[in-house]
Amino acid sequence: MEIDWQDISMQIITHSGTAKTNAVMAIRSAKEFNFSKAEELIESAETEMNKAHNAHMDIVVHEAQGNDLEYKLLFVHAEDQLLNTQTIILLAKEMIEMYKIIEKK
Repeated sequence: MEIDWQDISMQIITHSGTAKTNAVMAIRSAKEFNFSKAEELIESAETEMNKAHNAHMDIVVHEAQGNDLEYKLLFVHAEDQLLNTQTIILLAKEMIEMYKIIEKK
């Protein structure tokens, strides 16, 4: 199987970027105590992350099957975006919960 590094990298970057945007917007919605919108945005972020993760997993599986790969810089950048976005989503979830506590006081 020939790997289209540019296509896979762009899929990861695109879906991760959309997820990151949704996570930040979720924090902003929670800050305004609009928790239904925040939860909707987090759910959308997670859906986008699943798409990015699936594209990434194609490469992981290919290598796990014993194929040698020559990674491209664009792919490394895509992985960086993927990992950073996962962290942002985790923190966004925690911040939403914090805002819920603040609102109750």
